[in-house]
Amino acid sequence: MGLSIEQLEAAMAELAAREPGIAARVAAIGVPPPRIQARGYGTLLRTIIGQQVSVASARAVHGRLAAALGSVDDPRALLAASDETLRAAGLSRQKAGYARSLAGLVAEGTLDLAALPEEDEAAIAALTRIKGIGRWSAEIYLLFAEGRPDIWPAGDLAVQIETGRLLGLAERPSEKAVRALAEAWRPHRGAAAIFAWHSYMTSAARAALPI
Repeated sequence: MGLSIEQLEAAMAELAAREPGIAARVAAIGVPPPRIQARGYGTLLRTIIGQQVSVASARAVHGRLAAALGSVDDPRALLAASDETLRAAGLSRQKAGYARSLAGLVAEGTLDLAALPEEDEAAIAALTRIKGIGRWSAEIYLLFAEGRPDIWPAGDLAVQIETGRLLGLAERPSEKAVRALAEAWRPHRGAAAIFAWHSYMTSAARAALPI
């Protein structure tokens, strides 16, 4: 499970004490709410389903797949399904292949999601061996499903934008720069990422308001 509200509050207090830009933004919008997902196969399958589609489309495909399989949390149900069933649910051929690869690894015990390496980079490496799971997806899983406190998805566009804003930079920093800038936020970079998304969405919502 992800970082609790108590963990987020403690981490944000520490980050605000270190960084004036974060302190000012926390005072303006508050501590972010928890972002929690279940640990295990079902969450990684949802991650694959959601790649390169809208949230609404991903939910629709997930719902159709759940109806077709009976359970999206049992990898054996997906392995037993025909290609036609997966396509009818809305999975492309590529995503169906990724989903079958994940389901096979979990079903045969090659991938034990309850026993990923404790060291973050080693856990990321283990997850990115799965077809269709890149570094960003692995980082999101470790942050939201396992609540690892120092995960920092520097490749995320919103994280890059908000890091630049919080630090008063003139331009959006690169992924490499964002990784370097956040070194001072260890071991609370997970909370910093969640706050960056919270700040980004708050700014986007304000911008969408009618004048």
